[in-house]
Amino acid sequence: MPATNTYSEEELVLLLQQRSEAAFNYLYQNYAAVLYGIVRKTIFDEQTAQDVLQEAFVKIWNNIDKYDPQKGRIYTWMINITRNAAIDKLRSKGEVMKSKIRTGEEIVNNIGQSLKTEQVTDTIGLRQVVGGLEPGYKAIVELAYFKGFTLDEISKTLDIPLGTVKTRMRHAIKLLREHFKQ
Repeated sequence: MPATNTYSEEELVLLLQQRSEAAFNYLYQNYAAVLYGIVRKTIFDEQTAQDVLQEAFVKIWNNIDKYDPQKGRIYTWMINITRNAAIDKLRSKGEVMKSKIRTGEEIVNNIGQSLKTEQVTDTIGLRQVVGGLEPGYKAIVELAYFKGFTLDEISKTLDIPLGTVKTRMRHAIKLLREHFKQ
């Protein structure tokens, strides 16, 4: 059922602090999709991602009194709670094992689809593929994924604008995806 009410951010927070179910329904209907997208960037299993989203909304509901509008918008606060819930789930032992199993299944599937060894996505193969990228893309991917640099650190290290780093990173990821789809 679509939300019929609209609230300003201040009204929404006040109603949530007063434990208004209508306000919570509005919050869920208007923010669940974007928060789910954030979870799915970290958690690949759909059922687990839905569980994490539910946990995030429970945390939002239970901790709404701790929200401080002076520190940022409620949307940003909810994103942080959601992202942290996803990271916590990923760090749990069971999820790490699921990720390893999933990676193993993908490798087997890739081998089964073709006998081309370059389709196996182990670290050595990935390094070889990244090595074949244009120098501007290669440097960014190597710093981000093999050395753990943030985008800001990459920008400073390579002395290029942050926007350029983001654009090149997106393009490099697109090129890598295309390579592994072949």
